[in-house]
Amino acid sequence: MNRNTKINALLLLAVAALAVLPLALGLGDHKEEPFTGADAEAETAITEIEPDYEPWFSPLYEPPSGEIESALFALQAALGAGVLAYYFGIHRGRRQGEARARALLDASGAADTAPARPVDTAVAATPVDAVAASTATASGDDSSAGRSGEPPAGRG
Repeated sequence: MNRNTKINALLLLAVAALAVLPLALGLGDHKEEPFTGADAEAETAITEIEPDYEPWFSPLYEPPSGEIESALFALQAALGAGVLAYYFGIHRGRRQGEARARALLDASGAADTAPARPVDTAVAATPVDAVAASTATASGDDSSAGRSGEPPAGRG
């Protein structure tokens, strides 16, 4: 296991522990609703301290039921996770692309220092040569595999 794999495994274990330990230890057993959100906890605390408290403003949209409110929260969480996954995916793709480009540059640099070898006529040196070679092979005429701008031998 490399270092990043170990770190990821420990982080995953910590997240699982944070999710399971409160349930396993019964930390919310003394409450009527053991795991309510922070908004509900704050509202309860405010009404205990100041029963006549009037909120400064009302929500823009009040969901008709708790299930719809939970669904909207889950949708918000899913959208946030999607944005984060896209961001990390883009950056990982860029890193991989840069690594491939570096590897190609290193390989081409090593090819420049390699001893000369005979040129294979089936392998073209440039993309234009590749098109010319492929059309020549398709038509059965090997003479048209010359450089671009040069007329094929026997034509013109």
